[in-house]
Amino acid sequence: MSSSEQRRRQLAREKFERQQKRREEARRRTRRVTAIVAASVAVVAVVGVSAFVVAGKDDDKGKKDEAAASQSPTPEPSKSESKAPTPPMKIDKKATYTMSLKTSQGDIAFSMDAAKTPETVNSFKALADKNYFDDTKCHRLTTQGIFVLQCGDPKGDGTGGPGYNIPDENLDALGKAGADGTVVYPPGTVAMANTGQPNSGGSQYFLVYKETKLPPTYTPFGTMDDASLKAVQKVGEAGVEGGAGDGAPKKAVTIEKASVEKG
Repeated sequence: MSSSEQRRRQLAREKFERQQKRREEARRRTRRVTAIVAASVAVVAVVGVSAFVVAGKDDDKGKKDEAAASQSPTPEPSKSESKAPTPPMKIDKKATYTMSLKTSQGDIAFSMDAAKTPETVNSFKALADKNYFDDTKCHRLTTQGIFVLQCGDPKGDGTGGPGYNIPDENLDALGKAGADGTVVYPPGTVAMANTGQPNSGGSQYFLVYKETKLPPTYTPFGTMDDASLKAVQKVGEAGVEGGAGDGAPKKAVTIEKASVEKG
């Protein structure tokens, strides 16, 4: 690999880490603002609405920071604010499951080994059984530095999640990190997106369509079959709307129906 290519990938990863930090800071700021606004509701009856003016400005800044962070060329959904219970364990931890996606760009399927990632597989089956992924878009395609299609957000903007977080699993599956702190995610890999913090996965995941180097902090839980990989590669080849290296795919990918079956 040429030194220029290595440098380009390194810059992409460094940008990823910076954006993750900014995103987490933005979320903390938004939580603080929400608390201020809630407190202001009680104060308004006595002292008027001035507190809301200040809060509104801070909240707008938080939204701008979060919007900027969302442009990071890496999988990084926001962490769910509300706390919903994680689904009860109902899968066979010794079995293999297949997640099948009927999409506007063709069928995509990937196998999941419950023995290696039981929490992840159980969550995906529970969500699919509730039609959680139906009529959702794969909102982000990255074509520079890393090569992934990101899906699983019901909001379609990178901020949605199921209201709970699942633990990281199988992080050593791709080997030890090299001197640059990364491992290779082979084409066909399906891995969990996260906020950059441990155990912060929700419902968002990314499909690797070309060899990608990232830190070993994303749960690899699935493998696409050849036909599915080719379908995702075609989306990657078409590029990003507006010609950027990161953003909504030019070939829009809508998941019309998602299902998870044993075997």
